[in-house]
Amino acid sequence: MQRLQLEATYLTLTSNVALAAVQEASVRGQIDATQKIIKIETDLLKFLKQQLDAGLVSEVDVAAQEAALAQAEEALPPLQKALAVQRDLMTALTGHFAGEGLPERFEFSNLHLPRDLPVSLSSLVVEQRPDVRAAEANLHSATALVGVAIANRIPVFNLTGNVGRQASQFPNLFNPSPSFLFWTITGSVTQTVFDGFTLEQKQRAAEAGWDQAAAQYRSTLIIAFQNVADALQTVEIDGRALRAAVRAEQAAEKSLKLTREQLELGQVSALQLLNAQQVYFTALLAVVQAKANRYADTVALYQALGGGWWNRSDVEADEVRRGWERLVVQKG
Repeated sequence: MQRLQLEATYLTLTSNVALAAVQEASVRGQIDATQKIIKIETDLLKFLKQQLDAGLVSEVDVAAQEAALAQAEEALPPLQKALAVQRDLMTALTGHFAGEGLPERFEFSNLHLPRDLPVSLSSLVVEQRPDVRAAEANLHSATALVGVAIANRIPVFNLTGNVGRQASQFPNLFNPSPSFLFWTITGSVTQTVFDGFTLEQKQRAAEAGWDQAAAQYRSTLIIAFQNVADALQTVEIDGRALRAAVRAEQAAEKSLKLTREQLELGQVSALQLLNAQQVYFTALLAVVQAKANRYADTVALYQALGGGWWNRSDVEADEVRRGWERLVVQKG
């Protein structure tokens, strides 16, 4: 049970590292999106100032664009702070000191979703999840304790025996004749007559411990299947959300481009351009968040299915040994 609890702890650690990498990529994506919109708004501000010199727009339009640019620039420092904090978290999770840092950089361009997500039968989930197997081992231990408590209440039979050779002369010790051989066997039975029902209460306590272990096992099993179901549904739903966010971002980019062209022709106002910029900025951030959710969902699915710890070479031999032990017990 303790070995499987260790595997569950390691699975939690590796999942946290993977989620931290996804979160770092998300923050970097938000920074890139913010810098992109800052560049767009800077170019538009230069354009509006040219339009102002030509008398085609008013100072109000230029001031509004300056405010939009300042707002976008204001959003950048908090993201840079979040990135620094996330890097510190990654450094700590990987067992390094803050001053050491990490050479790796995590961006969405360097992350790739698996081509095929893992799918497992319900019975395999029970075998693979270390927390489920730890609860199962705890249940087996509780069952054994009940047997021990019952055995302590029945009579104890002790058998002892001796066998050897005896002779008055040393050479006769090697004589196979029965006259030089001896053996004895004795037996005894002990039974507690009165213990104030101590042994009975110990048996009841062991049975209550079994009930508790069984309930814990059932609870762990239910939560395991709930985790898998949640992860599968979330992967599907967030996948659709990502596709929708990408379409929205493409439409917003096209709208911004057309609105700027119309502004150059004097067919729309600067206010409409500001609105198009805001819609595009929101759509960019939505795509980044949708990507982060999609990667995080995949990590959650792998964690819900057990993480694949049984594929490591250091546990392969131990698992084979345990398999043979179970087979020997079954063959009895």
